[in-house]
Amino acid sequence: MNNEKMHIETNTVQETLVIPLWGRKYCSEIYPEIYRDPMAEKIMEKLDYDFSVLDTKKKSTLFRFGYLEAAARYMDLGIEVRNYLKEHPAAAVVNLGCGLDCTAENNAEPSCKIYNIDRPDVIEVRNRLIPPTGNVTNIGADLNDTTWFDEIDDSKGVVFFAAGVFYYFLFDEVKKLFTAMSERFHGGRLVFDTANKSAVKMMLKTWVKTAGITDISKYFYIDDLDTGLRSWLPGAEISAKGYMLGYSDLKTPSVSGFFRFLSKVGDGMMKMRIVQITFH
Repeated sequence: MNNEKMHIETNTVQETLVIPLWGRKYCSEIYPEIYRDPMAEKIMEKLDYDFSVLDTKKKSTLFRFGYLEAAARYMDLGIEVRNYLKEHPAAAVVNLGCGLDCTAENNAEPSCKIYNIDRPDVIEVRNRLIPPTGNVTNIGADLNDTTWFDEIDDSKGVVFFAAGVFYYFLFDEVKKLFTAMSERFHGGRLVFDTANKSAVKMMLKTWVKTAGITDISKYFYIDDLDTGLRSWLPGAEISAKGYMLGYSDLKTPSVSGFFRFLSKVGDGMMKMRIVQITFH
């Protein structure tokens, strides 16, 4: 057995995958009533990377709230996947922009086919750290190149989900992708997180500066479902819940009253939501 760890260099694609992985492990530790990811710790054991910089931030209030947001989002998406599988127990489960996330594996039934989709360089790393098993297929593809549709077996239903992905897409890209999905995957469901323009601007502040982007308004956000998604997808069933408090009141020992207040602000003023689209 090869026990050699994978060395992760700084400022690489691998590092961008490792930091959210550490975050999922951290979420499991500090918010265990909300979210658990048993795979995250196992994957981290395969890595040669200095996590000490991240460890020093654990006491920061904003840092801890940021990971409460992440824990809530993954919990919500897992609930939505399982809700779809109650009616379609052998459906395909598709993780869009998967990185090293195992939400599909953690929530799918044994009868499900699982597809993890991300850029080819990301899937190369995923295949090394999380080799696909019999019911899992990892697909290296650009989500905007819809030829990957042909690799999905949706004969028994399909539920797609995306965590923190579409904020980095242009409006036109999202509209084109969602329209194509609605035409191809009848009876399928897409679940993802979103926020309003102000919130997205805050979330992407560092990335926008690094990428030299001057007009954030071209990037996907939702202020109002009627003027956004429903105008694009008139035949689809669309609904949304607040992603901080829409699925749980967060009244657990690990979540302070102050954090619940911030959660209420996030769902209200920033319109942080989990959106469900069922294609007909």
